[in-house]
Amino acid sequence: MGAAGRSYQDQDKKEVPMSYKIAVVVGSLRRESFNRQLAQALQKLAPKDFEFHFCRIDDLPLYNQDDDKNQAPPVKRLKGEIASAQGVVFVTPEYNRSIPGVLKNAIDHASRPYGQSAWAGKPAGIVGISSGAIGTAAAQQHLRAILGYLDMPAVGQPEVFLQHKAGLFDAGGGFGEDSRKFMQGWMDRFAALVRQYAEAVETV
Repeated sequence: MGAAGRSYQDQDKKEVPMSYKIAVVVGSLRRESFNRQLAQALQKLAPKDFEFHFCRIDDLPLYNQDDDKNQAPPVKRLKGEIASAQGVVFVTPEYNRSIPGVLKNAIDHASRPYGQSAWAGKPAGIVGISSGAIGTAAAQQHLRAILGYLDMPAVGQPEVFLQHKAGLFDAGGGFGEDSRKFMQGWMDRFAALVRQYAEAVETV
């Protein structure tokens, strides 16, 4: 069959499993970022046929529409990574009740030129963590509005508004006992959405 997430038979008639590439976009550049820790912990919960690829966004120039006809190499790289993925996970902090500028810049770059967006039709998951009591609730709502315009179906429930506390992550970088079941539930919903859209694309 050849499509991601499915299997095909080689010349010996053996089934060869396919994998799903998941682009991960972390909206924080801080070296000890809680949100990068969150993304890495999520990776440990992913199905075996899901391959997480962390996209680099710190070397992107500021978006300028004048550059649409000659996009910089880092921009082309990001667009290629998104285009080749079967799903996208956005892991965002909250700055001033919204998403960080570096994340918005990456989203804008990969959506242009107009009509050539790499995001369109890619199923998405949105999570985030902060030290505040409301987690990243406001930032995620802003991000959902953006993804709606970009034609990206996103996991609706459960919402993941995490507050960074002792015990959230275990010594191995995974989720602690109190949060693992909840986060596994989220991952299962995201995986189901990715598989659903991959199968729909294959049957078109």
